[in-house]
Amino acid sequence: MFYRILADIIVVAHLAYVLSVIVGLLAILAGWVLDWKWTRNFTFRIVHLLLIGIVVFEALFGITCPLTDWEDNLREAVGEDISQGSFMARLADHLLFINISPEMLTVCYCLFGAAVLAALFLIPPQWPWKGKAKR
Repeated sequence: MFYRILADIIVVAHLAYVLSVIVGLLAILAGWVLDWKWTRNFTFRIVHLLLIGIVVFEALFGITCPLTDWEDNLREAVGEDISQGSFMARLADHLLFINISPEMLTVCYCLFGAAVLAALFLIPPQWPWKGKAKR
């Protein structure tokens, strides 16, 4: 039972990771239009870049996400497959693992990573050592 709960927690954390990358870029773009100062926070922007950078690195080098491996191993330990998780885990799983080829998914990750990197330069954060960011 403990492993099942832990697997459910991991898949929900995985979904939170994905959503933080997607919503982060949307927030940065909205912040640019609506002049939200918090979206220019240096730490937020660097962490956001690192999050998508990890995903792009894994995709380019064919590395399975550790969160996916951990969830699979925990489900296997209790004799389950992915579809036997809790409602929240199944929902998160369906949102995370869409049915497209790994190559197309890698292209999507790289394009999204490029968009995040472009946003870093086109909508610069407030660099801590330079004072206010210029618009």
